[in-house]
Amino acid sequence: MKTSFPQPSTPEKYWDDAQEGDECLSPAYVVTEARINAYAELTGDFTPVHVDEAYARTTPFGTRVAHGLFGLSIADGLKTQSEYRFLPGMSLGWTWDFVLPIKINDTLRVRFTVTGLRASKSRPGWGIVILPSKLINQHGDVVQQGEHRLMIPRRPA
Repeated sequence: MKTSFPQPSTPEKYWDDAQEGDECLSPAYVVTEARINAYAELTGDFTPVHVDEAYARTTPFGTRVAHGLFGLSIADGLKTQSEYRFLPGMSLGWTWDFVLPIKINDTLRVRFTVTGLRASKSRPGWGIVILPSKLINQHGDVVQQGEHRLMIPRRPA
């Protein structure tokens, strides 16, 4: 069975195509109970605040919330669905903060900006891009934020 995946209409960018200050807002993603449960199943993290509503009501959140790393995973996936995206490269790392809980039925988007560009010293033909990112809910609240560092291919000479 072949699965159909979303395909943005713009071509992927080389490192050379990026400019500091470039910005993008991703498509939307709705957090559902089924998606949180699937993430729990995938990772083996069945912490009750994520999977047990009766328990979650006794916590400061008052309801079930998504796993923190679920939010980071969604932010990364939304970037790849955006109209502004790079050719496949290598992730060099993340710094990421969990600011507010992500709840069932939240609609999330990621806003990212190019703030740093430099040619790679260790890999000719590659460049490094810095992407500060904010994961935002339907109310405009930042629920998670941080920075992604990527190594991206340069345009062939």
